[in-house]
Amino acid sequence: MPGPQLLVDEFVSQLRKRKVEGSQATAQLTAELLRTVISQLRAAEAPILIETVRKFGRELIAANPFVETFVLPELSVGNIVRRVLRIIREEDASGVTDGLPSDGDNQETADYADGQVSSADVLATRRLLRSPSLHGLLDRVSNAHTDDMGGKRKAPADKNAKAWMLKHNVMEAINELVEEISGCHQQIAEQALELIHHNEVILTFGKSKSVMEFLCAAKKKRSFRVYVAEGAPKYQGHCFAKDLSAEGFRTTLITDSAVFAMISRVNMVVVGAHTVMANGGIIGPVGLNMLALAAKQHGVPFVVVAATHKLCPLYPENPVVRLNELKSPSDLLQFGEFSECMELAPDSSACVLNVVNPAFDYVPPQLINLFITDIGGHNPSFMYRLIADYYSADDFIL
Repeated sequence: MPGPQLLVDEFVSQLRKRKVEGSQATAQLTAELLRTVISQLRAAEAPILIETVRKFGRELIAANPFVETFVLPELSVGNIVRRVLRIIREEDASGVTDGLPSDGDNQETADYADGQVSSADVLATRRLLRSPSLHGLLDRVSNAHTDDMGGKRKAPADKNAKAWMLKHNVMEAINELVEEISGCHQQIAEQALELIHHNEVILTFGKSKSVMEFLCAAKKKRSFRVYVAEGAPKYQGHCFAKDLSAEGFRTTLITDSAVFAMISRVNMVVVGAHTVMANGGIIGPVGLNMLALAAKQHGVPFVVVAATHKLCPLYPENPVVRLNELKSPSDLLQFGEFSECMELAPDSSACVLNVVNPAFDYVPPQLINLFITDIGGHNPSFMYRLIADYYSADDFIL
């Protein structure tokens, strides 16, 4: 099997060449890569695991040369790196690495039942109740043997057992993280029937897999109409409207400029997001802020469906986030028709006609009514709590 550095370099190359598209695919591949890296480490003490993940995490985050090319990086890479670091810190501090389940461990479980352990330790506490593995039983026999011989080798054996236990539990937690990412759309879709009712009109924007799964889940027991804003200049709404029509939805495609004219007929706006920021705002396709303003003006609920791996602990003021992605002017103008306007002006180094084509838009939290995630519905003001549950403050800056 290739070494960790070779695997990371290969994934970095894929990110730079944009061979991996979409937040879910990027997040899942990042988690699987870090799982492989940890599995190949011989030393499994917590400081070594943390430093290794941070080192490779910085390389993955730097894979998008956003400073030079004005490209908004895929922030889910950094989110997963921080999630894995939080997992390591939790497993190291939870008491699992103190050895195999004992009377002290049972006392920890009792403390949890009394409410003394935070919700972030639920996963680690459940692992305390597992039956000891074959490796653990062998370690117990070995430790008992060394006790009979005077305990000369007891400390090294305990240290190795702790390191192995930490690595084993971290690997299991990352496996659960991968499963969580792969099933995020299904978890979000299960909440659709609570929000969408019969004969309602839903407005969405552009194209989103999360929104598609959400609407399809509601369609099983609800009959409603969907308006789709086309999402110029990429016009991803055209493909989305076609997909909805193929699924049997009553679909109406509208232009982005018609949003204010049509919003009064809408019962709810349901959209996806590229990233959910720490303040409860979102980054989405360009034009989304206009839709949010229209919904706010007419009192229409603005609902965002987004998985937790899109939750970023950074704020919009962060330099990494503020940079947008500028697309080619060819999305707006045909060079053949406007070539003369784009030539350099006489006695000037600037073009007569400049074209700016941003790809993303920022929607502040005051324009958002509800987030639907794979762990339930939350207000924008609750995002800070989710960040505290999923990330450690020591890992905000890698």
